[in-house]
Amino acid sequence: MENIVLTIHLILALCLIGVVLIQRSEGGGLGMGGGGGGAMSARGAATALGKMTWGLAIAFIATSIWLTIIAAENSADSSVLDRVGGSAPVEADVEAPADAPLGGNLLPPPAADAPQQPPRAD
Repeated sequence: MENIVLTIHLILALCLIGVVLIQRSEGGGLGMGGGGGGAMSARGAATALGKMTWGLAIAFIATSIWLTIIAAENSADSSVLDRVGGSAPVEADVEAPADAPLGGNLLPPPAADAPQQPPRAD
């Protein structure tokens, strides 16, 4: 069912893009006003394309909500981390020394314990 709704959603998106691109620019922001003429008047074409745009937009929003509902039902109140099979093992509780700041050693190891770096070839 989800695949069918998703397919309809994608078709609606493509149709909505096409209808919006077909419409004549009323603002002239790009300097491409388009000429008059044609089988329909400019106002009639704008009204028909406007209604088609509104219809496609409402259908697009409806399928978006429908897909959200389907996804919520499929989630079954579980987290993505719950579904991951190979999660890292949880370490046992290790008690930090009492004198450690904030319950653990947050400082880098002393210089004597640090691994040796190979000499750089400059």
